Amino acid sequence: MRVFTCQACGQLLYFENIRCEKCGRSLGYLPDKETISAIEPAGDGTFRALAARSRYRYCKNKDFGVCNWMVRITAREPFCAACQHNRTVPDLSIPENSARWAKIEAAKHRLFYSLLRLRLAVKNRSNDPEHGLAFDFLADPPMTHGQGVLTGHDNGLISLAVKEADDPERERVRSAMGEPYRTLLGHFRHEIGHYFWDVLVRDAGRTAAFRAVFGDESQDYAAALQAHYRNGAPPDWQQNFVSSYASAHPWEDFAETWAHYLHIVDTLETAGVFGVRVHLKPGWRTRLTATVDFDPYSALSIDTIIDAWLPLTFAMNNLNRSMGQTDLYPFILTPRAIGKLGFIHRLVRAAPIAVRVADAGLPPAT
Repeated sequence: MRVFTCQACGQLLYFENIRCEKCGRSLGYLPDKETISAIEPAGDGTFRALAARSRYRYCKNKDFGVCNWMVRITAREPFCAACQHNRTVPDLSIPENSARWAKIEAAKHRLFYSLLRLRLAVKNRSNDPEHGLAFDFLADPPMTHGQGVLTGHDNGLISLAVKEADDPERERVRSAMGEPYRTLLGHFRHEIGHYFWDVLVRDAGRTAAFRAVFGDESQDYAAALQAHYRNGAPPDWQQNFVSSYASAHPWEDFAETWAHYLHIVDTLETAGVFGVRVHLKPGWRTRLTATVDFDPYSALSIDTIIDAWLPLTFAMNNLNRSMGQTDLYPFILTPRAIGKLGFIHRLVRAAPIAVRVADAGLPPAT
C-alpha cells in the first residue's frame, strides 16, 4: 500500500486516518484518486477535497466510525465502493460488536484498495442480484440453534464469522488448525479469490487453462475437504502448493494462491514507497539483492515481482527473528507455486477493467 500525506501540512498519514494529528484537518479516502485527502466543509454535508477539484460526501458508514472513504456527490449510492457490498453487519446493540466491525471494515477496505489498484471490476447485488459480491458479517447463533458461523464463499456471497475479529479467538483457532498465520485481511483476500474464480475462470471460459495449472476442480469438494481435515496435507505439499490448505482441492489452491498474490503486490508497494533495498554487504558468497523501484500492481511479469519478493522476505523474516517473533512471511515459494502465482498474474492483467466511476467511485479506465 502507498503511504499518504496531508495536503495541508505534509504530515504522514495511515490509510485508516480520519484526522490529521498535526493540523487537525478532517481526512477522507478518495477511491477515484487513490489517495487520502484533507477536506474542508462545503455545505449541505459535502466537502471540498484538497486532492481533487470535485466535491464529496462521506460514506454513510462514517456515522458508525467504520469507514473513512468518500463518495462523489453525483453518485447515486450512499455507500462507498467498499461498503456498498455489505449485506449483513454485526448487531450493534451488542457493545463489543462496534469494535469488531471496525476491525473487519479496516481489513475489507484494504482488500478493496488492492482491487481498485488492480482495476478489477466488482458488481454488487443491486447490479447483479444473483451473482454480485456481498458480505455477511455473522455472529454464532445460540448453541440450541445449530453450529457456529463458517467463513466462506457461495456464488458471490462471502460470509465472515464476527468472532474472527477477536484476537484471542482467532489465535486459538490458528493454533488448533496448525496454521502459520490467520488474519482478517487474509480471510478477505482468500474468499475474494473464490469470487474471482467464478468471474475470471468459470464465466470467462478459462476452465481448461485453470485445470492445466491447478488440477480438476470437478472432484467432490466436500469429500476433498473432509479428507484434508482427516488426513492432513500430503508429505510433499510444500513442493507443489503455497500452503498446506491449498492442497485440499483445486478451488482452495486457487484461492490461497490468489490471496498470496495480493499479499505480495501490496507489501511490495509499501516497500517501494519507503525505498527498501536488500543488499548483502560485500564478502558474502551468496548473492541476495532486490530494489523495489517498480509498481508491483502494474508489473508486466511475475518474474519481476518474485525477484524482488524473495530477497525482501528473507530480510524481513530475519528481522522478525531478531525480535523473537515468528516469520513475517512463513511460506516457501517453489517453482510450482510461483508458476501458479504467474497464472493469477496473467489472469488479473487480462481481466475487464472496472469503469463504473460515478456509482462505485472507481478510477477511470486507463
